[in-house]
Amino acid sequence: MRRALCWIRRDLRLSDHRALFEACSNYDEVAVVFVYDENILNALTNQSDRRVTFIMQSLLEVDAGLRDAGSSLIVRHGDPVTEIHELSTQLHVNAVVTARDFEPYALQRDGAVLDSLAKIGVEFVAVKDQVIFEKGEILSKSDEPFRVFTPYSRCWLEKFERQFDAMKFESDLKKLIPSERVMEFSGGLSYDQIGFIECSPWITAGETAGKLALQDFEQKIDAYKESRDTPSANGTSFLSTHLRFGTISIREAVRMAARHDSEGARKWLMELVWREFYQDILANHPRVATTTFNPSYEKLVWPGLLDNFEAWKSGMTGFPIVDAAMRCFAETGWMHNRLRMVVASFLTKDLLVDYRKGEEYFASLLMDFDFASNNGGWQWAASVGCDAQPYFRIFNPYLQSQKFDSEGTFIRRWVPELADLDSNEIHKPSQFEVEMRGYPMPIVDHDHQRKLAIAMFEQVRKSSCQMN
Repeated sequence: MRRALCWIRRDLRLSDHRALFEACSNYDEVAVVFVYDENILNALTNQSDRRVTFIMQSLLEVDAGLRDAGSSLIVRHGDPVTEIHELSTQLHVNAVVTARDFEPYALQRDGAVLDSLAKIGVEFVAVKDQVIFEKGEILSKSDEPFRVFTPYSRCWLEKFERQFDAMKFESDLKKLIPSERVMEFSGGLSYDQIGFIECSPWITAGETAGKLALQDFEQKIDAYKESRDTPSANGTSFLSTHLRFGTISIREAVRMAARHDSEGARKWLMELVWREFYQDILANHPRVATTTFNPSYEKLVWPGLLDNFEAWKSGMTGFPIVDAAMRCFAETGWMHNRLRMVVASFLTKDLLVDYRKGEEYFASLLMDFDFASNNGGWQWAASVGCDAQPYFRIFNPYLQSQKFDSEGTFIRRWVPELADLDSNEIHKPSQFEVEMRGYPMPIVDHDHQRKLAIAMFEQVRKSSCQMN
């Protein structure tokens, strides 16, 4: 009797589940486990972290689904290296099956688990699940990984059209070990057990909610290209958190997009390709976790002031669209993609603050935090990453505000001090003689800071060229 342990991490669902499918297909008995990783939880400073609640609620649905099939979810709390080793011994498994993860900590953790299991003769099986194409699958004609998005995306789409099918990895749940045989090894699902407090995330957790969100977006995907950049519109998918925690599979999302022959669907599919590109960059160039992808900027010194960084975080910069975005972010843990670009450009190019400070702050709050996408997005905004555009791409926050929140709808919601201003005044209130009820004057002059940013980058480039 061959037995497997399916270890779920970023795949909190039961349908179209690659690791569970592989376990049920190749072994006679299967148990499912989730480990509350103390190495991750101990680094979180907020006991009401929304992401912990999202995970807990998603796991409750997974457990309910497993119970419907006669089994139940094993939940452990501690160091995964110790917990998986101990559970594998207790259940006498032949293999641990899980989905691959290329984030820096995940690689270190999985390497340690593999070594630990090898000592007791248990195989560690990692399968592809988070992406359509992973490291080593999208390569140039010279068999090298791509460093720029456009040629990567062309190759991705060509391979997708040639090879992608609509396979769903549906598991034979009859292989699951009955609940009475696994529950003695589970610590149960409890906030007290892990030292956190339940909160109310703005997005509903779980596989059912993920599928409903996908269905809802499918009704408006054809208009995505036109509506995606307006923060006050309901034009985006709101699926990033579900993709991050795997409450829907990336295959299901891509299959939905492929059903639509429209510019909107193609544009959204391209956003999913961006997600895979950043995963590919991180997997092939792990050094980007700590330094710039572009080596010319590794020693770039960011002269931005700490006070300005704090004003940016609190939404008190005097730039309404930036402040509205940052206040929304602090309250919800979510930020519209257009606004992510605006506030990141503002921090790095207007305030001249190191992109890593912004990257770290986003990582602490983002509901949909994905290391590769967060890192890639910040390096893109700071012009130090794998981007073909030059360093003088600098977003003008006033023009961005006027173009994408023309009536000030989003600003009024999140910056109530400006709610009474008209659609002309609200984008740049300091230009008008208006009462702003405590709202600050701009902490920097955009045009002046733009020139400083360009000069800073040009100086570093010149120094780099002279050294080479």
